[in-house]
Amino acid sequence: MAKSTVTTAKTIKIEQTGSAIRRHHSQRSTLIGLKLNKIGRTSELPDTPAVRGMILKVHHLVRIVDEK
Repeated sequence: MAKSTVTTAKTIKIEQTGSAIRRHHSQRSTLIGLKLNKIGRTSELPDTPAVRGMILKVHHLVRIVDEK
């Protein structure tokens, strides 16, 4: 008998509001990891502690649009 697990994964939608120009390379890499690289782009990612930490690192360059 196989157990079926239904997970309702929470997601978080973020938008890039600031430029990566003249930022440290680790912040640029974090933006790329968040699937952002231009102002105005949005990305929907799973709401995990790792993603929250990445957002915290570049919180001055992004904004949270929607949390589900």
